Amino acid sequence: MTTAPIRTALLAYGMSGKLFQAPFLAAHPGFELYAVAERTEQRMHHDYPGIISFQSVAELLADPSIELVVVNTPSGTHFELASQALRAGKHVLLEKPVATSVAQLQELLALAAKMDRHVLAYHNRRWDTDFGAVRRVVESGQLGQLIEAHFRFDRYKPTLNPKKFKEEALPGSGLLYDLGPHLVDQAISLFGRPLSVHKTVGHYRANTLVDDYFSLQLRYPQGLNVWLTAGLLIAAPGPAYVLHGTQGSYQKGRTDPQEPQLLSGMSPEAPEYGREKPGEEGRLTLAGPDGTLATTSDPAAPGNYLGLFEAVFQAIRQGVPYPIQAEQLLWQNELLEAPAAQ
Repeated sequence: MTTAPIRTALLAYGMSGKLFQAPFLAAHPGFELYAVAERTEQRMHHDYPGIISFQSVAELLADPSIELVVVNTPSGTHFELASQALRAGKHVLLEKPVATSVAQLQELLALAAKMDRHVLAYHNRRWDTDFGAVRRVVESGQLGQLIEAHFRFDRYKPTLNPKKFKEEALPGSGLLYDLGPHLVDQAISLFGRPLSVHKTVGHYRANTLVDDYFSLQLRYPQGLNVWLTAGLLIAAPGPAYVLHGTQGSYQKGRTDPQEPQLLSGMSPEAPEYGREKPGEEGRLTLAGPDGTLATTSDPAAPGNYLGLFEAVFQAIRQGVPYPIQAEQLLWQNELLEAPAAQ
């Protein structure tokens, strides 16, 4: 079993590649950030002078030295490009949505098995600072039997996205397939597969062709209900996470600082990386033995997307099971594909 760094290539160098993949591949000693596909402007050279730029995906995939390909292109291209990479004998790290249907995902998983390669989902928000605090509270059992949970991802963006592909009525477009995979993955990672789902989607921005609001109500055993909601016309967002149990409640804002830190050029290896600001702590309210309620501040441990890349490295080099399991991805796609309420 080789211990050499995994030679890795990006299929694009837009915001995702620049912020969410390249800095971590460069920082993690288990990877060699080697190449990118850039047809026109070769922007990646400004940040990584030694990078090799291929004029096409086909040329990149023809390089036999590349082991891992990051598919970080527009959603509608994920299935085809991931399939091409697997057929070329590459491992694949695939941006969300990993597929726009259960059938597509099953085909990708079958192809990966046939080629003896990994297809790994890039669900970085399992490593968010705020979600790490939520996971810790849930797994601690302090809230008692959970009754309900609300996960929200709200923004106020009333104008249409200038990236026109995001506004075209095509498979994988719209808010449900943009932010939905994040919220669904977080819920599944905590609570597993739900018994049922009730889905609502909406179209509220002027002239929109794609959904800009959704709410999924997931019903679990023992009466737990989980709501996953996102909207682009939420002018005053409330807490991102609210949980209620028989012994207490927990509220947490969307406080993960990694995106603005990466935008500012901070290294994921910096001491202050992933640390939420003072005053952004969660609020934990617990019942005492006599039934009295006490609320305390709950600070989060720093998050870091390097954890995802360590999991990718361990899966490819050491055969360690990847935490975002294939069956979880299938459950995710089933929920996203579920018919919406009329």
